[in-house]
Amino acid sequence: MKKSPIILISILLAISSCNTRTETNSSATIIDAPPSWTENAVLYEMNVRQFTKKGTFNAAAEHLPRLKNLGIDIIWLMPIYPIGEVNRKGSLGSPYAVKNYTEINPELGNAKDLKNFIDKAHNLGMKVILDWVANHTSPDNIYLSQYPDWYEYDIYGDLVIPEDWTDVVELNYDNAELRQRMINDMKYWVINFDIDGFRCDMAGMVPTSFWEEATAALDSVKPLFMLAEDEQDSTLTYKAFDANYGWVMHHLMNDIAKGKRDAKDLANYIGTNMHNFEKRAYKMLFTSNHDENAWNGSEIERLGDGVEAFAVLTYSLPGIPMMYNGQEIGLARRLKFFEKDSIQWIDNPKYSTFYRKLNAIKHSNPALANGNNGGKLKTFITNHPDKVLAFERTKGENCVITIANLSDKPLELDINLKGNYKNLFTDKIITINKRLSMEAWGYYLLSPITNNK
Repeated sequence: MKKSPIILISILLAISSCNTRTETNSSATIIDAPPSWTENAVLYEMNVRQFTKKGTFNAAAEHLPRLKNLGIDIIWLMPIYPIGEVNRKGSLGSPYAVKNYTEINPELGNAKDLKNFIDKAHNLGMKVILDWVANHTSPDNIYLSQYPDWYEYDIYGDLVIPEDWTDVVELNYDNAELRQRMINDMKYWVINFDIDGFRCDMAGMVPTSFWEEATAALDSVKPLFMLAEDEQDSTLTYKAFDANYGWVMHHLMNDIAKGKRDAKDLANYIGTNMHNFEKRAYKMLFTSNHDENAWNGSEIERLGDGVEAFAVLTYSLPGIPMMYNGQEIGLARRLKFFEKDSIQWIDNPKYSTFYRKLNAIKHSNPALANGNNGGKLKTFITNHPDKVLAFERTKGENCVITIANLSDKPLELDINLKGNYKNLFTDKIITINKRLSMEAWGYYLLSPITNNK
């Protein structure tokens, strides 16, 4: 969902009390590790409406071989359900204003089309997760007409509208019947379409106990990958979710690109929060998503010439990286959220080659595996701590060194590296003698050829 400025500021400052109903359960038992197929996976968010001119599952399915070749492992489909008509925003409405949880938006296709899309993705070795909106529904959702007590009401007896989202109304999870129905509706997609997980919208606004119930029930059908749109790292990732969002890091990167913060701020944040990056549950790292693109600008608009350097960080830090559709061709415009606004798929080798190589590096280096599956992070001290972030991750014999100049000035970097290194982007060997020249917004992913220490 689109976030209000208040929520964005709260997330950035890591204020954990912002409009959530998350329950604390200090005795919670940590669940098993995420599914093994997520260990070095790359996520890809797909807005089916905008993905092709037709805006259908069938048209999107034609791109699946290309996405496989790009190096995508998990496709996250934005909400595919019928969109409410009451208080609809724009002519087509928000996919997050759900009218029926067990039907398909006819604009996208039908059940057979969706099943064919998922089967084709599975045959190519990719997984598919659905976007689930549990906190609220459209005002004309079938729940409201049949079960009005499943909703929240204010002191005047009016339905509660969360935040400034005037096209939706809020559900009441104190109701046990609602909980069971919501779980059954989620199961419907697992049983009938063999989906592989859920990305759960505004997960922190729904009680943790519900998500724990839901995950246990869903896992009885098949093990799933569960992603929470939330920055809180406590209860949600104990028993319910395999990953949550890296919003704070995302906004730090935006601020560095604008000159409001610097590399030292990012290093301090990572150092202070490394326990959250290297835990069993992944932190999803990204330079764009549907909210950022629609309301704050494409990654190129926000990050400028630093877009590649920041993308490298989202892949090489512990966590799970995510790409938003169009990122692989350098989509430099905002996609409209409530109207049809198709991506024009004109290949841009600068970006398609970059992301294809970055995905390949991710897959072929165990040190860069997601979360605690990869190597522990060790930072380097340099003579430009305000401009450069440098660190290494090592797992077994595999070591990857990341160096990123997060400034618009070229520089000479003093760093404790000596010997021969393979540049993983160019496959060329470079020799370093404790000094390295870096271009503005330049970056390296290096692997030592011999024991250089």
